[in-house]
Amino acid sequence: MESFESTGFCSIALLLISLLWSPPSSLAQQQHEPNPTIRTMEDFSGYPIHEPAQFGSINLASSLSVDAQGLQKQIDELSNFSDVPSPSVTRVLYTDKDVLARRYVKNLMALTDLSIREDAVGNIFGKWDGSEPNLPAVATGSHIDAIPYSGKYDGVVGVLGAIEAINVLKRSGFKPKRSLEIILFTSEEPTRFGISCLGSRLLAGSKELAEALKTTVVDGQNVSFIEAARSAGYAEDKDGDLSSVFLKKGSYFAFIELHIEQGPILEDEGLDIGVVTAIAAPASLKVEFEGNGGHAGAVLMPYRNDAGLAAAELALAVEKHVLESESIDTVGTVGILELHPGAINSIPSKAHLEIDTRDIDEARRNSVIKKIQESANAIARKRKVKLSEFKIVNQDPPALSDKLVIKKMAEASTELNLSHKMMISRAYHDSLFMARISPMGMIFIPCYKGYSHKPEEYSSPEDMANGVKVLSLTLAKLSLD
Repeated sequence: MESFESTGFCSIALLLISLLWSPPSSLAQQQHEPNPTIRTMEDFSGYPIHEPAQFGSINLASSLSVDAQGLQKQIDELSNFSDVPSPSVTRVLYTDKDVLARRYVKNLMALTDLSIREDAVGNIFGKWDGSEPNLPAVATGSHIDAIPYSGKYDGVVGVLGAIEAINVLKRSGFKPKRSLEIILFTSEEPTRFGISCLGSRLLAGSKELAEALKTTVVDGQNVSFIEAARSAGYAEDKDGDLSSVFLKKGSYFAFIELHIEQGPILEDEGLDIGVVTAIAAPASLKVEFEGNGGHAGAVLMPYRNDAGLAAAELALAVEKHVLESESIDTVGTVGILELHPGAINSIPSKAHLEIDTRDIDEARRNSVIKKIQESANAIARKRKVKLSEFKIVNQDPPALSDKLVIKKMAEASTELNLSHKMMISRAYHDSLFMARISPMGMIFIPCYKGYSHKPEEYSSPEDMANGVKVLSLTLAKLSLD
């Protein structure tokens, strides 16, 4: 009896000691034994599903799974809503194809179970409510309009990629604290009404633009903005008031835009991700010269007042003044040059130019604009033509990405084992104007040879998946902040 009691006591003591001193890894393994239901769901869907309680930042990074082929299929399908045959894409604001493309995106938002709303100019919002919906949301998005004969990735990756980013987070089991909202911006391209980033400018509260759109802005066929918007189901206010579009500063906690680089740097350097630190300051100019015109054979050279030659000389002056800045960041482009009457045997009586100049330094860019205007006046005097218009259409300041957003994007890239670099965006984006509403950042992914605004524009499914993962993880981090 004595021996039995002694042996029993020792066994119990050893059992207690073994339980108390169990290695932490074995305890963790017991606590995190896979849920059979979760395992069945994973097997059925083909995607990893994790319970929210398991998330740390690193764990979430490892659980993100992007349907890259599905995203590519959606991009291909959206490209079919075009006024020109594949591989080119032309999708102009408020046209039938634009309306159909918008409907396609709204259907994808609905399938993702987002709550959808549209404003008076057709900015489209899809929201995933967080556990604390009264906090300012974290937003992402881009545009789907496309200039004539362009490609199918510009802007689109930032819209369809954002929807996929939400799906990635939902599949992982992540639950946001701050709501996450996707924005499809109206008319980032200036194709129809000559105003770039129209939707985001209005969101940022441009009263001057709202008034101009209401009263004076028309397209090349003399269709007013309000008339065009109403044909697509927008601008329903009887007085054409667009102030309902304006957002207050602080409406969002942060805004992040995923975009193809539209340049060759990431591809050339073999890098996965560009973390954008600033967006260059753009400006647009419209210039018109008027001369006498005449017969190409009958009017001798000394007697001509050729508006076309004045325009050609100004185009070369733009290049000259840009190069004189001695900065690689200063650029200038004469993107439109139209001659009237446009006949081979007629001396041009009118010439119309549209000039784009950009720089990360606002003062330096403004100096170039001043020199271009001085040259335009000097050329008109020398060639005895009239400078009938020199109009600065827009002259926007640069935008800096927010330090916290930069930090979160860089952290996400590192945790996903993706190479990245800090870089400047020299192209125009809706983020430029969202920076006036909230802290802003941009994520760049490589594109083939840096091609953009042409049919050869391309980003691989792998590069898009990398961008979507970084976007997903950045949204998650900011949502929990």
